[in-house]
Amino acid sequence: MAGGVGCHLLREVFGQPDDWSGVVSRVAEFAGALPRPGVRTAVVGCGTSFYMAQAYAALRERAGLGETDAFAASEHRLGRGYDAVLVISRSGTTTEVIEILKSLRERGVRTSAIVATDGTPVTRLADQVILLSEVDESSVVQTRFATSALALLRASLGEDLTGAVADVAAVLAEEEQALAGLVDAGQITFLGSGWTVGLAEEAALKLRESAQCWTESYPAMEYRHGPISVAEPGRVTWALGAVPDGLAEQVRATGARFEHRDIDPMAELVRVHRLCLAKAARAGLDPDRPRHLTRSVILDPSAGR
Repeated sequence: MAGGVGCHLLREVFGQPDDWSGVVSRVAEFAGALPRPGVRTAVVGCGTSFYMAQAYAALRERAGLGETDAFAASEHRLGRGYDAVLVISRSGTTTEVIEILKSLRERGVRTSAIVATDGTPVTRLADQVILLSEVDESSVVQTRFATSALALLRASLGEDLTGAVADVAAVLAEEEQALAGLVDAGQITFLGSGWTVGLAEEAALKLRESAQCWTESYPAMEYRHGPISVAEPGRVTWALGAVPDGLAEQVRATGARFEHRDIDPMAELVRVHRLCLAKAARAGLDPDRPRHLTRSVILDPSAGR
């Protein structure tokens, strides 16, 4: 049943506390595959993986571990020169990522990959592979692979994820009534700051994919430079992470709902995952099979062989 108890997305969303704890416990195992401190690094992905790359790049630079840029695989600037490139690809078969790895291998650039599926082109082309098959997904919509990959990357930077795991467990223990006022929203704009800009982008994408919702996303300080003009009663502005001074009051003055919790932003993203399930069920949609989408974008069929 669409959005029902048996759907893959439901199971994958609700397993995230254990998933995060599991990958964090393996951080020492993967240390050699991740960029070393001081190494100029690019992080590359497509769609959800790109948004996780954005979050990690911002966190790594903030931690003082070296210049780090994130690129969508189709819009990369790797010709600028990087000492290491990390790619994130759930399927390991995405054409744009495969092409990048082939090019970097020819140039002798060190590459690493975080993937969920073994034996795929990405695992064969990357110099080092972080295989997270335990958080692979049956749903087309990415949730637990992306958040688990980011949990691992955050832990690799020295972050303690204990609080994040506790926050996400609390979010998943809430009754669905906690989403009241959000399920009926006609439009939602997500805002982020620093590393949570990528999370805001991902939150908006998740609702578009799973429930065909009108969503937007922006850096929080950019919101007042135009996007606030769509705010009105029945719509929501949802901030993940730090909120600029005065923004909540300005949003409320429009009649829109301002949504924010002082919890780990990744746990807040999981609240969005729950909203995806609820809104898909309300609309009679199957969130496991979003229209026009497949698990992997393979532009050249031979690339996935």
